[in-house]
Amino acid sequence: MNVRMSSLHYCFSFLLLVFVCSGCAAFSGKGRLAESEKITYLKNELSEMERAQKDLEDRLANEIADKEVRIEMLEKGLVISFVAEVLFDSGRSELKPNSFARLEKVAAVLGSTVPDLDVGIEGHTDNESISRSGWKSNWELSVARALSVLHHLTGKGVAPQRLAVIGYGEYRPVISNDTKEGRQRNRRVEIVILPRLTKDGSVQH
Repeated sequence: MNVRMSSLHYCFSFLLLVFVCSGCAAFSGKGRLAESEKITYLKNELSEMERAQKDLEDRLANEIADKEVRIEMLEKGLVISFVAEVLFDSGRSELKPNSFARLEKVAAVLGSTVPDLDVGIEGHTDNESISRSGWKSNWELSVARALSVLHHLTGKGVAPQRLAVIGYGEYRPVISNDTKEGRQRNRRVEIVILPRLTKDGSVQH
């Protein structure tokens, strides 16, 4: 089983567990979908996410090969993670002109393959001080970078009501900041395609 399918099955198992743990009341009552129909809906939802993953991997094949972009199916959704240096100069929040084409590939998938799914844009930094850059903290920089990506995507036709931003600063590293390579990987912007679920674990339809 390849990595994508293994990740997809893990994601499906996680979402199914959410439904089971939410209790039978979430599945019963007049006008509710039967549990089997909800499971079928989730399978279709994950199939849609898998198509988006394949489409993104095809469009961003060169960037993935150059380790500029990572695409993973995680619990929170389908994550497109850009190394910050691909999009921004050090300490800056303005997108580099040569980053536009990369983001436009993502916008194309958001508009065609998953046009109805919401998208979160997360800014992340390493743990080094940026006091000389003019930012108050890494939080401000991470939010500003996420907003720059959001505005570019809306400018390419992604509906603004689908998008939200958050800045985590240095507090959600994916690897230790003890090495130069680790810090580079932690400096990133993640575009997360979110599953279509409500807060109580039921399917929004």
